[in-house]
Amino acid sequence: DIQPPKATFYVWIPVPKNYNSISFTNFLLEKTGIVVSPGIGFGEYGEGYIRFSLTTNEKQFIKAINKMKELNIRFN
Repeated sequence: DIQPPKATFYVWIPVPKNYNSISFTNFLLEKTGIVVSPGIGFGEYGEGYIRFSLTTNEKQFIKAINKMKELNIRFN
């Protein structure tokens, strides 16, 4: 039997206070060069979240996390 996967290669993260999914996506791109998808692009229930893809290599993912730490970005 083929079993369906129990997870995907995306992480959905709530945006920090005072942002919506588009404004935070733009902020990350402008300040850090990090590209994420705004949740609203996936429907009304996606608002308030961003979507990270885990398809990049681990080194790049850690670099993105460190850039966010440098800006003191905190998630809800």
